[in-house]
Amino acid sequence: MLGLAADRLRADMNRLLAFLFHQGILDEQFLQLQQLQDESSPNFVSEVVNIYFHESEKLLRSLRSLLMDREFSDYNKMGIHLNQFMGSSSSIGANRIRNVCVAFRAASEQNNRAGCLRALELLEHEYCFLKNKLHELFQIQQQRVLAAGVRYPMQNI
Repeated sequence: MLGLAADRLRADMNRLLAFLFHQGILDEQFLQLQQLQDESSPNFVSEVVNIYFHESEKLLRSLRSLLMDREFSDYNKMGIHLNQFMGSSSSIGANRIRNVCVAFRAASEQNNRAGCLRALELLEHEYCFLKNKLHELFQIQQQRVLAAGVRYPMQNI
């Protein structure tokens, strides 16, 4: 019975990953990140991704703060934040977020405030979507580990 639950969870996890790859949300870099995880660091991927989320939220706040300033004119500073966001997104395989950052940076290089605001909204949307989906993936992985790890001791009768 426990094997069936673990198999169902594995299938759920594979379906979710297939969806994320098919939609271009993740790319092969995420698979490379997963390959670095082993028994000595079973939570490696979720720890790296949680650091990414923490840093990304700071960057999103900084970008929003810059754009909400009525006297804003420092597009170079925005470009620095976007380069950081692109780099960290690439390192975990967050392909769609990286692509939005590229478009956002293009708008900032043109000093296009309206384009930057639209790109920021899209970036925040993609970020929330990725965060929710990866949270779901990690929950399934954790349930799978628990289902596979539950063992009842044999009793000598």
